[in-house]
Amino acid sequence: MTQPIRWLQDEIAYRMLQKLDIVKLDVKDILVIPDFSGKHFSAFAKRLPSACIHSIAEDGLSGLQLKIAKTIANWRSIFRGGRVSPMTNYLSTGKFDVPDNSVDLVFSDLLLQDLVDPKSFLQECRRVLREGGLIAFSYLGPDTGKELRSLQTTPFQLKNLLSPWDMHDIGDALMGERFSDPVMDMEYLTLDYETPELLLADLEALKLVTLNPQLESEMTVLPQKITLEVVYGHAWVLGKGLSKSQDSVTYIDVNQIGRKTR
Repeated sequence: MTQPIRWLQDEIAYRMLQKLDIVKLDVKDILVIPDFSGKHFSAFAKRLPSACIHSIAEDGLSGLQLKIAKTIANWRSIFRGGRVSPMTNYLSTGKFDVPDNSVDLVFSDLLLQDLVDPKSFLQECRRVLREGGLIAFSYLGPDTGKELRSLQTTPFQLKNLLSPWDMHDIGDALMGERFSDPVMDMEYLTLDYETPELLLADLEALKLVTLNPQLESEMTVLPQKITLEVVYGHAWVLGKGLSKSQDSVTYIDVNQIGRKTR
């Protein structure tokens, strides 16, 4: 996603933070992925001033923007150890630059729809979350841009979201990755447009189309609105050290075996 829909990224993050108001969580360390121009980093710095914030910055940040974000993180790190790393590192390695069992909250705003395999993302989140930690996320569901499907000819190439998972798919994946008490909900947002140019700019930013400048003069009749399916979810990491099953065999850590006393 890029600058034309910065307002959407900020609005969804605001709604996510409202949902977290009712969650009781002792947060010492946070991982924000992605951090859009450092704005989410700043929001958490104000909301949880004593927390250490690890920030994975979105792709496309200018060198100056990334430097500012790193400066803020390094200033806080004098006391709390915060850090900033680019999203390209995660996308190339599939790993966060964060140690195991090191954060209490993973906050992910509008990312999962751009990942080929959300399950590996959930696995990585579980790796870095401490016992009792929380993952909170939002993403665009498969009904996003459904108005475009009826178009016969277009000056652009329609694209599907990389992850077509609906909220039930993600809920099942959370359970499959041994997260506890997942809560999922969804809402539809409708965006209305006065001009086709504004619509196309947002569609490209949402990665729903690839524009062909040579065909833009052949503009077809476009819808004046698009629907966004916004899915929200959160789940806990509980019983992280408990037994686990593999190939129908259950493995139990020796430290879990205790003697019952009266």
